[in-house]
Amino acid sequence: MSANEVRELIAVNSSPESARTAAIIGAGPNGLAAAITLAQRNFHVNVFEAQPQPGGAARTLDLTLPGFLHDFGSAVHPLAAGSPFFSSLPLQSHGLEWIHSPSPLAHPFDDGTAVTLERDLRDAESALAPDGDRWRTLLQPFAEHWPVLAAEILRPLNVFTRHPFLLARFGMTAFLPAKTLVHLFRSERTKALFAGLAAHSFLSLDEPLSAAFGIILAAAAHAVGWPIPRGGAQSITSALCAHLASLGGTIKISTRIEDFSAVENYNIILCDLTPHQLLRIARNRFPTRFARKLAKYRYGPGVFKVDYALHHPIPWKSADCVRAATVHLGGSLQEIAASEYDMRHGRHSERPFVLLSQPSLFDPTRAPAGKHIAWAYCHVPNSSTVDMLQALESQIERFAPGFRDCVLARRIFSPHALEEMDANLIGGDISGGAVDLRQFFFRPTWRHYATPIRNLYICSSSTPPGGGVHGMCGHNAAKKAGSSSR
Repeated sequence: MSANEVRELIAVNSSPESARTAAIIGAGPNGLAAAITLAQRNFHVNVFEAQPQPGGAARTLDLTLPGFLHDFGSAVHPLAAGSPFFSSLPLQSHGLEWIHSPSPLAHPFDDGTAVTLERDLRDAESALAPDGDRWRTLLQPFAEHWPVLAAEILRPLNVFTRHPFLLARFGMTAFLPAKTLVHLFRSERTKALFAGLAAHSFLSLDEPLSAAFGIILAAAAHAVGWPIPRGGAQSITSALCAHLASLGGTIKISTRIEDFSAVENYNIILCDLTPHQLLRIARNRFPTRFARKLAKYRYGPGVFKVDYALHHPIPWKSADCVRAATVHLGGSLQEIAASEYDMRHGRHSERPFVLLSQPSLFDPTRAPAGKHIAWAYCHVPNSSTVDMLQALESQIERFAPGFRDCVLARRIFSPHALEEMDANLIGGDISGGAVDLRQFFFRPTWRHYATPIRNLYICSSSTPPGGGVHGMCGHNAAKKAGSSSR
């Protein structure tokens, strides 16, 4: 897009009452959240999206066969349903409808049984006997105070919290390695269940902070569930776009911003981009020290993902797996820990931990009548070129013999293919950067959202609180930018 075209947009959207303008580069959930936040503050907002469809990783596409609607990125959305910002918006009036599977999560074992994570804490206590009382003791404070907890943890760390006891309790467990915290439980089944939750961290389970992801996802399951949006993740994006339009904001698709000169006349610029992308389009505008920090930003492991069009539902050995939209395939704690350890050390596991979603069991709009969809992915080293299809499908077959026989079509996404579809997924990293201790506190730098350029901010998942469809990176960045522009 030329600078003249951008100036025309500014002119069209300006008014005598307020000439404050904001450009958002990228229409992923964080970019849209930033745009809405600023539009609520009477900014005239223009969003520029390189792809022909807004949403970033929150898009739903015909990836295999016509009529089979697949989520390009995440399909199950506990953090979207539990997001403090999204929860404040009238997204349901714009068509967003949440569907809850009977159980948020199932975790099968080789003996044909499965352990389930039940939404109701009392049901979870019963299902996880003999660890039910310990599970409830660990999760109940966080589930019961989810709105407070979510508001505290989905932002940069703040030592001046109004809820010190809740945050202290969370910190005492969250900063532990998952392999340490699981000693709380007696049953190997409960340990495996928690290991699968913690593996969402993309950390080795012996690393600090890996327990945090298990606690957050389990608490969210009990507080708000792990719902799927009817029609797919695009429904979240569509609702956000509709609400932004109601506030006067505009989105220009198929418009790649290659240089900040194209948006230099805006009062505020927020970038739903990762640090290396930001550095590229800044073109030597940053001071040397800041540019070096962005250049040193570390991306995390990638994923190898497969979307499936299916003749019929997955033939699980355990009927409990049919009750859950999400299934974790990894067997025991030891197997999951070994898989994630290999990934963190640049290796590919022969038995990778696999995350699988089967939304059409609960949302028939996602596939033709009688047919189904599923997606599955495993963690791999960043920018891996190894074909993991055989290993991934062997894990599914292990717990659902005959799975391959029900496959109509598949679409394989290597880390490189994912990045081609969404430039923010550097090397297949769906988290916006490594989530170790250093990048937990300084993400992407000590400035968090701000840069040395007064009106330029970063609002992607490379800022606090990190990955996930929750919009809080964009919301937090926009609040900072809006208050700084007064």
